[in-house]
Amino acid sequence: MEKYKLANRLFVSGKAISKWETGNGLPDISLLEPLAKALDISVIELLSGDLIFNRNKAANIAKSEIYVCPVCGNVIQTTGAAAVSCCGVTLPPLEPEEPDQDHEIRVEMIENEYFISLQHPMTKEHYISFLVAVSDQRMEFVKLYPEGGAEARFPINGVIKIYAYCNRHGLFELRLL
Repeated sequence: MEKYKLANRLFVSGKAISKWETGNGLPDISLLEPLAKALDISVIELLSGDLIFNRNKAANIAKSEIYVCPVCGNVIQTTGAAAVSCCGVTLPPLEPEEPDQDHEIRVEMIENEYFISLQHPMTKEHYISFLVAVSDQRMEFVKLYPEGGAEARFPINGVIKIYAYCNRHGLFELRLL
């Protein structure tokens, strides 16, 4: 984009743009989002200087990543590697572990569904936040709440793994196939 068109779009002078380009000045923080939008990139790309390309064009659900914000608790799912941030924090993807005896994932078949349960505390301080069933075509999340049960039902249709997320100990994975 031409320098003066960009300056007009951001309501700054061409001189300000020149200072940014030469490293003799930086845009005001309030201009980061409008600048990123004008350049058709994300704020993360603008700040890091690296363009992010989608290399996962097949969007294989089995390669999905799950992110949880430690500030607000948002759960974000991507169909591959991504640069994810929430509440000003860059989030790493959760790395699932095998369930231990305190996070044993139990699976029962009831008609055409899996009944998933954990014998786990469900207090406001320590609980299973969500359960996920993953197939080759979909990821189905069930949000759980403190003082409720750590259980959910999922259709059997091609489910290959189950995730359980403990708010204190992280993500646990049980492979079914």
